[in-house]
Amino acid sequence: MSLPETYLQMLSTVTEAGELRMELKEQPMPTPKPDQVIVRVEATPINPSDQGVMFGWSSMGKAKGSGSGAEAVLTAPVPPVGMKTMKARIGQSLPVGNEGAGFVVAAGDSPAAQALMGKLVAVMGGGMYAQYRCLPAMMCMPLLEEHTAKDGASCFVNPLTALCFLETMRAEGHKAIVHTAAASNLGQMLNHICQADGVDLVNIVRRPEQAEILEKIGAKYICDSSSDSFAADLTDAIHATGATLAFDATGGGDLASKILSAMEAAAARTPGAYSIYGSIHHKQVYLYGGLDVSPTTLNRGYGMAWGVGGWLLPNFLAKAGQEVAARLRARVVAELKTTFASHYTDEISLSQALQPEIVARYYAKTTGEKFLVCPQMDL
Repeated sequence: MSLPETYLQMLSTVTEAGELRMELKEQPMPTPKPDQVIVRVEATPINPSDQGVMFGWSSMGKAKGSGSGAEAVLTAPVPPVGMKTMKARIGQSLPVGNEGAGFVVAAGDSPAAQALMGKLVAVMGGGMYAQYRCLPAMMCMPLLEEHTAKDGASCFVNPLTALCFLETMRAEGHKAIVHTAAASNLGQMLNHICQADGVDLVNIVRRPEQAEILEKIGAKYICDSSSDSFAADLTDAIHATGATLAFDATGGGDLASKILSAMEAAAARTPGAYSIYGSIHHKQVYLYGGLDVSPTTLNRGYGMAWGVGGWLLPNFLAKAGQEVAARLRARVVAELKTTFASHYTDEISLSQALQPEIVARYYAKTTGEKFLVCPQMDL
């Protein structure tokens, strides 16, 4: 098939004047190198991790839109603290969108690239909020005939993150997991995996209706942080499961501290497990998201055997190695319509993704809601 001479790509720029500017820019269609392919992007999700690049530290409550179709532009002021934090990216037009799926419509002459010609592939290569994407063939994961681009759009970030939580658990010698924002797409996947693999999972949600979502998929341990009995419920669940590892999607506030306190309280119920320095077994909370942008607060009262740190999927996969990554990706493809199925609140075009009223909806990062950008949809 013949390709257009140009295509549209979404870019995010922080200007020296203190303004965030997001727009669609026309880009020249590249010629793939021997080991590259060109993917016609059909579907790409908006993940919380994407929004970090899209909006950074701008004041999105004051965002304004102008233009329409290919001329759509979104702007928002950036406060001084945001300009200081994003100093390194001022003046740079950054492509956005971590992952997506589409058809390979052109390929270089290497055997690996040619083998993908015409196939539906999932991609995690950055810059996916675009009509086309040129990237190395090795970054593409071929999907099965039964799959659609919508099926494969969220093939990487959430499924691999959930699987790598369990890989981390096993590597560090833990036996159960605590997870926050647990009714999210990722949280539901994690529940399915843990149930299949026989791993106990303690789910923390923020509202009763989120607990109901998890109850419907068979979650056993659910703790509502809005409940007056949250601390007691969490301690009971951790004591029942023996969980000493947590993954926190909120990041800010004192939730990580509350989890550590509950782990310590649960450990104190076990005879012989306590010393003057607190429980002996190491307790670990990893922050992997930023749903709460306030400072992380630790109210120390959980002994001396604990840790709080950051966790990032690409870093873990790089350390785990290609063999582990290949094994996990194979599982994702095999269970794409079951364990790793994603559900979307709405499907939008590239230009609609820049409309203030739609941005406000997905910027809210409401648990259980997920938006899908369809770059081939009419602008």
